[in-house]
Amino acid sequence: MDTSPKNEKKANPVQNANVVSYLTFFYMFPIFKRGFRNGLTEDDLFQPLDEHKSSILGEKLETIWREEHRKYKKFGLYTALCKLFGVHFLLLGIVRLVDEIVLVVAMPLAIGKLVTYFETGQTLISETEAYIYATVIVLCRLADPLMAHGTMMGLVHLSMKMRVACSALIYRKILRLNKTALADTTIGQLVNLLSNDVSKFDQGFVLANFAWIAPIQAGVGTYLLYHEIGASAFFGMALLLSFIPLQAWFGKKCSSLRMKIALETDKRVRLMNEVISGIHVIKMYCWEKPFGQLISRVRRREMKGIRARGYLLGLMYCFEMFITRVSIFVSVLGYVLLGNYITAKRMFAVTAIYAVLRPVITTIFSLGINSIAEVYVSVKRIQTFLSLAEQEGDDRVRLNGSFEKPDKARVVLENVSAKWLKDATESTLSRINLDIKSNQLVAVIGAVGSGKSSLFNVILKELPIVSGTLTIHGEISYSSQEPWLFSASVRQNILFGDQYDHDRYKQVVKTCALESDFELLPHGDKTLVGERGKSLSGGQKARINLARCIYKKADIYLLDDPLSAVDSNVGRHLYDKCVKEFLRDKICILITHQLQYLSSADKIIVLEDGCVEMEGTYTELQTSGLDFTKLMAQFHTEEETGDEDKIRSVEKSSDVDEQDLEDGPLLEKEGMESGGVKFGLYLSYFKAGGGLCNAVFMLAVFIGAQVVASASDYFVTYWVNTEQDYRERVLDNLTGTNETFPRDTLLYTYSGIILAVLVFGIVHGIYFMFFFALASSTLHNLSFSKIIKATMRFFNSNPSGRILNRFSRDLGNLDEYIPAIIYDVIAVALDLFGAIILSVIVDYWLCLPSMLLLLIFYSFRNVYIETSRSVKRIEGITRSPIYSHMSASIYGLSTIRAFSAQRVLTKEFDDYQDKHSSAYYIFLASNRCFGFWIDATSAVFIACAIFILLFFKQNLHGGDIGLVITQFIGLAGGLQWGMRQWSELENEMVSLERLLEYSKVDTDPERPDPAAVPKLWPEDGHIEFRNVSLKYNPHDPPVLKNLNFTIQPREKIGIVGRTGAGKSSTITALFQLYPIEGTILIDGVDTTKLPLEDVRSKISIIPQEPVLFSGNMRKNLDPFEEYDDEILWNALDQVELREVVAELPDGLQSYVSEGGANFSVGQRQLVCLARALIRNNKILVMDEATANVDPYTDALIQNTIREKFADCTVLTIAHRLHTVMDSDRILVMNAGSVEEFEHPFVLLGDKKGILYSLVQTTGKTTAANLESIAREVGVWASRGLFLMEGLLQSFMRRGQSEI
Repeated sequence: MDTSPKNEKKANPVQNANVVSYLTFFYMFPIFKRGFRNGLTEDDLFQPLDEHKSSILGEKLETIWREEHRKYKKFGLYTALCKLFGVHFLLLGIVRLVDEIVLVVAMPLAIGKLVTYFETGQTLISETEAYIYATVIVLCRLADPLMAHGTMMGLVHLSMKMRVACSALIYRKILRLNKTALADTTIGQLVNLLSNDVSKFDQGFVLANFAWIAPIQAGVGTYLLYHEIGASAFFGMALLLSFIPLQAWFGKKCSSLRMKIALETDKRVRLMNEVISGIHVIKMYCWEKPFGQLISRVRRREMKGIRARGYLLGLMYCFEMFITRVSIFVSVLGYVLLGNYITAKRMFAVTAIYAVLRPVITTIFSLGINSIAEVYVSVKRIQTFLSLAEQEGDDRVRLNGSFEKPDKARVVLENVSAKWLKDATESTLSRINLDIKSNQLVAVIGAVGSGKSSLFNVILKELPIVSGTLTIHGEISYSSQEPWLFSASVRQNILFGDQYDHDRYKQVVKTCALESDFELLPHGDKTLVGERGKSLSGGQKARINLARCIYKKADIYLLDDPLSAVDSNVGRHLYDKCVKEFLRDKICILITHQLQYLSSADKIIVLEDGCVEMEGTYTELQTSGLDFTKLMAQFHTEEETGDEDKIRSVEKSSDVDEQDLEDGPLLEKEGMESGGVKFGLYLSYFKAGGGLCNAVFMLAVFIGAQVVASASDYFVTYWVNTEQDYRERVLDNLTGTNETFPRDTLLYTYSGIILAVLVFGIVHGIYFMFFFALASSTLHNLSFSKIIKATMRFFNSNPSGRILNRFSRDLGNLDEYIPAIIYDVIAVALDLFGAIILSVIVDYWLCLPSMLLLLIFYSFRNVYIETSRSVKRIEGITRSPIYSHMSASIYGLSTIRAFSAQRVLTKEFDDYQDKHSSAYYIFLASNRCFGFWIDATSAVFIACAIFILLFFKQNLHGGDIGLVITQFIGLAGGLQWGMRQWSELENEMVSLERLLEYSKVDTDPERPDPAAVPKLWPEDGHIEFRNVSLKYNPHDPPVLKNLNFTIQPREKIGIVGRTGAGKSSTITALFQLYPIEGTILIDGVDTTKLPLEDVRSKISIIPQEPVLFSGNMRKNLDPFEEYDDEILWNALDQVELREVVAELPDGLQSYVSEGGANFSVGQRQLVCLARALIRNNKILVMDEATANVDPYTDALIQNTIREKFADCTVLTIAHRLHTVMDSDRILVMNAGSVEEFEHPFVLLGDKKGILYSLVQTTGKTTAANLESIAREVGVWASRGLFLMEGLLQSFMRRGQSEI
């Protein structure tokens, strides 16, 4: 949820703009003024316009789409977009058609007449007529920017609205997806849909109208050419038009390549998301390399498609250079071979017609076709996503609906069977019959994978029912097994959109034992928790998750194992105060593995393989003769202390080491550069393309292409001037006796120049695309290689959406968008120099107005770029929260739906989109304003140039005048485009700037390989901490302070302590996830001097929150492929997962969905244990690995560790004291220091010790049991020590006698 301050924004100035201001973009001038003086920040953004508000557009499109989807399943979104935006889009296209027709008809005619006026001896055109034709040219140039930029602003705004509407529709669909569809959808795919796919509307769809404008314009142009040069016109136009089917094929091929690229991008972004989400585990497992290689493989496949598409686009760009010139050549060749003589009037009328047709037919038409093809693919992908199955509604089930409250809440399941996949052979739940009435506390227990969470999913309508009926009377609230928190304050997470009720809130906080946590948090309950609760511990997240659930006023409370992430003290408090007392008059269904609480439940349900194995009260089940008594024997029953002082101490006691509490990173605002894009950034880009030598070669090819292109333009002038001179000499009888016009020589020379244009055109286009594809690939590898090695502080400070934004949208710009802009900038710059050189050849005085125009343009650009660059950076920053919000929503989908918070979350998403739209609209308007005034200034410049030539008429050839006019008109039109693209390049280079920022992040230290370390190190597992201190933030006080302790080989060590004591921080120091001071020795080797990879790979860990990655099961167990299948199967057998995996369709090759969603939390924990067994290291760390499993699985894990890791050093962080009381020694942490470190029985003898106080708060019975365990282990330890001493003395005596 948005935590940024809500400043009242000013109304967008376009709302109050009059017609003149709207058409000339005067309303942007105050924004340019402010941007040029002070720059712009997010506070300067305006309110979004009603017409592009996400909520309005989303609802409109959703309504139309639903109707169209019923009629046309596959094309529903296409027809919906056409209905909503089609008419407006077409009207703007018609206006643009009128503009293009005027240009192709009036301009060439006027230029031809004006050139005729300058021919010597002509009497057809009077001076007055010449001024009229000059005025026509100027008026055409002035009318064009008004019509062109007005329609383009309308089109880019319309494209933006289409993007916003589709994004809103995607998010609304996400909130309705059923769990089965969600399992087939990855966050990477959705990020790609919301970044690259919908951005196709913005990137080129504005040119889509030219798909039908271009053929009409070509028809009119052909008629005019026929009027000028007769049948010869068809030769050139036939060649020009023959490229259209080729371009159509290119468009189709680009479309198919875009689909392949999008699929690979989906995979890459999905993997990136998994890496970012699981980076803590990846670093501890030392799996950076296999994940880096995995992403690199996907990236190579993605780049293969991007490179192929780039070559096609390179050829399409080549067409722009040579098609027009070759067409003119063919027309002239035909005209001459038919026995005609070319004149300046005809030649430059033909040139002017081709000049207008050239960009439309060669480039804009192909880009329009290509953009339609790309948008078609993107819309198809969105349509496919929108067609996924939704959560089914049921009239009999109302979740938090606004209906009249029933007299009594009730949950009834009658013979219910359910399964996730319709074609699955076995049901997840089978023949469930339950009747839960008002005010009942129902406990649900069962082994890992028995269907406990699935039962809740049925009640929440997440799991489809295949038979039977479900009836729910009352409103539901839900606490998920894996706590879900979003990036906001603690209070906002608890309220979750509900009104703040002070008394209820205080009561809930106290009930969930959060008061002492609020005192420790830097800003109390207003502390930002970071994405997915990064700044909180597991126990805090669980209690805030529970607090949200019970703050909601409901009739039925579903609590999915909320007691596992806390120790027995806090667990007893939560059970007594929350479950028993606060929810006493409600239906409360509690999934738990804490069997000591069952005796006070009204009903107990035991699940086994998706069926109800047993049901009844505690007493009924005890006397049932079933296995319930055996099940209970596995656990010790605690008794209630009844001591209020003890309860108060419980509220202040620990649930888990608050690692992140010690760290306490608040969400940092995304950084934004200021000022111009540095030259070094461009240098970095060109270096990434293969080095500066490659860049120089590419520029040389470009210059060569421009030289031959300008030579072909000049040669036309030279030819017509030569014809004119020859005719004058013939008329004046100045020709020699055998002198003939050298037409053959001219034709051969012209043919050679055109051939050179063809060759250089193709080479420069393809080499250009190769160069920048290589640059994009290199830059991704550079940034990703740094990210995968980045410090944990970086990941704690940056939400996943922010990082994904860099590797999706920003990288997408580098892959496909920026190269096209650079091509335009280089091409226009060379065109400019070519035009100036040609003009100077005609008359060197023309260089002065050219330079003046450049200076004016450069001044305009300096003002424009300050604003557009700031706005582009703001646009990039306001885009990131859209992805973060979407990602967080997917993770908490069940909770969101159980709380009926879809409307709140949708509004939040719409607000993020509106903020982004506000920035993006200013960017679009500033772009159009700049283009308009550049074109308007160009028109004034052309007017001055033409009228000066008329006024100071000299003895110039008609060909010279034609060349100057056509070059200046082409220069003016192309220059404004080049200037805008130059500015756009600087704006888009922000993407490179943002990506390269990640190539400079702080990384884990690189250390040299020491030669002295034994190959089999560590052999014993001896650990020694010497003066070890740890800081999570360089500016914060240390969370570990001068730790000094020694762990002997094969010792089993328990680590306990209160909140913030430093338990998890000790493990963090062992893995060196953050910089440490001091020395950590393992088997006498200083690990602070070893490469981190060598250290971490030698320590196994079973983390508190089990993490699985998408891919197959084998990759999850052995990503390096170091072990054969037999070892993997053996490990799975030892953790009793062999049958589960064997029953999957492909065994070890079976697919694991994102986050391991197709396995229960307990099964995921067992997979983590199997990983530890496979690695078989001498040191094992257990970070409360049995928190989410039932007692049987808990016992299985403990026994497996005792047997398989008997020769290993084991460190166990404990929530539940019974898991560590049989340890060799217990390390008691307090405020970052070692408070106690001795055998548990010895520590319990100290009545003032911390361990003694922790044991006593568990209750008399449990305390006695724990002391009994410690005493028993102590006796065996003493006997073992006595025997060892005896043996040692015997050896010593034997040794002395031998001496």
